[in-house]
Amino acid sequence: MDYIRFGNTGMVVSRLCLGTMTYGTPTERWPWALDEARSRPFIQKALDLGFNFFDTADVYSNGMSEEVVGRALRDFARRDEIVLATKVFNPMGPGPNDRGLSRKHILSAIDASLKRLGTDYVDLYQIHRWDSNTPIEETMEALHDVVKAGKARYIGASSMYSWQFAKAQYTADRHGWTRFVSMQPHYNLVYREEEREMLPFCADQNMAVIPWSPLARGLLTGGRSKERNETERARTDAFGKSLYSEADFTIADRVTDIAEQRGIPAAQVALAWMLTKPVITAPIIGASKPGHIEDAVGALSVKLTEDEVAHLEELYHPHPVLGM
Repeated sequence: MDYIRFGNTGMVVSRLCLGTMTYGTPTERWPWALDEARSRPFIQKALDLGFNFFDTADVYSNGMSEEVVGRALRDFARRDEIVLATKVFNPMGPGPNDRGLSRKHILSAIDASLKRLGTDYVDLYQIHRWDSNTPIEETMEALHDVVKAGKARYIGASSMYSWQFAKAQYTADRHGWTRFVSMQPHYNLVYREEEREMLPFCADQNMAVIPWSPLARGLLTGGRSKERNETERARTDAFGKSLYSEADFTIADRVTDIAEQRGIPAAQVALAWMLTKPVITAPIIGASKPGHIEDAVGALSVKLTEDEVAHLEELYHPHPVLGM
């Protein structure tokens, strides 16, 4: 495993982050999620291979992901050796205050997440999306208070417009509140719209960038085609289906071609491409089958040529803004 400084902070994280949306319990929304017994071996394997960075969210499996991840990390690792991230924004109940980025919800949500995770603090507390119904001043002050209370070491953001991210940072600076140190954007070989504004902004500000869906919901792993969606998740993930189109399979085919030429898994090619981008800190990878984590770690040793990178990028076509 390789390690890297987390943006402009002194914290060091593994070059890959294990995303844990897959772990928890199957629900109507998450029918492809793995239960606790099936989840724990993946978390243990990640630790064995040098991962120290784990990302979850309160909404994953309606809170069960945090519980499963928290118990596994307590059993398999020392808390101070782990960088643990979670998120707030999405509905966690039927009430009007059970969601969003109001002060009321943030202060309730962090306590609930810490209880489920079984820890006194998270290393990174992220807003899952932008909340248009709450003044950014209210959100940033509440997050600042979470940090000052010792319940989070740092704060981060995910999937928003660049102007919104800049407005949040300006608001924090203006009031002397805690700034975001990271951005978790939607970014991969078939969705590169973040290269227009968000990634250059993050590079300029020395922000950590931890992309979600670096393998495009499995599209870039070589196991799917226009005619074949083999996994349970591919069949039932309505959100994932909204992100990618048939035209994206042409890029996936190029990933597969290079993988076959090199004799390596397609996932390694897609991740190796992402790791050629200096702005990227740690892609958030998922793992639900044996070999997924090992394949991801193998990507750290794959060095693509300039011609291979150009070949992978050549067919990219603009997309509407997706994933926000």
